[in-house]
Amino acid sequence: MPLALAALAGGCAHYQPATLAERPALVAALPDMPAHPLSAAEVATLAVARDPDLVAARAKGGVAEAQLVQAGVLPNPSLTGAFLPLISGAGTVPAWNLGLAQDIKALLVYRPKRRGARDSVAQVRADLLWQEWQVAGEARQLATDIASREQTRLLLQEAVTILEHRYRVTQRALAAGDVTLVTAAPSAVGYQQARTNLQTLDQQQLQDRHKLNALLGLTPDAVLPLAPVGAVAPLDIAAARATLDTLPARRPDLLALRFGYAAQDEALRAAILAQFPDLILGGSTSSDNSRVVNAGPTLQLGLPLFDRNQGNVAIARATREQLRAEYAARLSATVGQVGALLSELAQLRDQLAAVERDLPAARAAAVRASTAFGNAALDERAYVDLVTNRFTKEQEVQTLKLALLDRQIAIEALIGAGLPGVDTLGLTDPGTRGAAR
Repeated sequence: MPLALAALAGGCAHYQPATLAERPALVAALPDMPAHPLSAAEVATLAVARDPDLVAARAKGGVAEAQLVQAGVLPNPSLTGAFLPLISGAGTVPAWNLGLAQDIKALLVYRPKRRGARDSVAQVRADLLWQEWQVAGEARQLATDIASREQTRLLLQEAVTILEHRYRVTQRALAAGDVTLVTAAPSAVGYQQARTNLQTLDQQQLQDRHKLNALLGLTPDAVLPLAPVGAVAPLDIAAARATLDTLPARRPDLLALRFGYAAQDEALRAAILAQFPDLILGGSTSSDNSRVVNAGPTLQLGLPLFDRNQGNVAIARATREQLRAEYAARLSATVGQVGALLSELAQLRDQLAAVERDLPAARAAAVRASTAFGNAALDERAYVDLVTNRFTKEQEVQTLKLALLDRQIAIEALIGAGLPGVDTLGLTDPGTRGAAR
């Protein structure tokens, strides 16, 4: 007996404390930082590996795996026994009894619970892949926005430099009484607007750098060198629209919802099977105090007079219906979202083409204005308006180009272009397993 108890104790889990983090895990620089500035694709790869929320999400996979292990454990049989020493009477020896029993109802629901646990694990894995898609898309978009705005900043800084010079000149002339306030006003307004545009861009840059650093597990003040945005192949809108029909089989979030529905479907199966009465089968043997030994089967049957598991069946059925509705809503929203972004992309392309057609004329007008103003053939207001119009058009082109890139990156993240597919999970679509069950 002592050896048997020691063997049982050896197979048991043991407690070990795990302390919480005492300080944030943010770092000031990436380990093994490449010598070259990072492209948007490299930043996306790093974000998937380092994002703190993704690291925490991956730990959920361990919980689901543990639940799968628990679902695969068969219910233990129960052992009963008693030793009854002789106290008084005609008997000659102590009495005893020994019984072994197994809960049969627990075996009935074993298979659906096991399948449901497998589907829950698959749901967690698909959810994790979807989070990786989102993090990769967000990191790529932030890196692209930051690098693109650096090019826009050069234009805004040039506008500030030119208009600040005119502002200083006219302010000195105004102080000397050589010009009126009406003459000095255009340069002051133009300079203030140009400076405001530059400050707004710098504020957005800082906010986006902070967001990007957070995705990479960096401190807010860490400096991440980014490569300029190179030529990006335009998205084929027709080909992207053609992928909408296959999104349910390719989008991890939709696949996760399908696995969640399958897990709940198994929960409903288990609840229906649990309507059967509690049934415990076993056998026992006993000896009374006159050495008469008895042995035979035992049966314990629950009487389903009040509780027929009707509440759990109703809850499981309603939950399954809720998940079915959620999947339908997500599918509609997904197709609608991608379709809307594709329409916006087409509109932005048309708008960019129109602004780019106007840009050469605005540049030429600014050059002529500078020459005419230098020859005193153009007043201050007209000069400032033409120079400001040129930089406004330049900024509008850059803004539309960035908006196009953002839409394209968002669409590619939503349809999974260039991202790991659900086939990398090694999972079977639950919709193809219904008949086999």
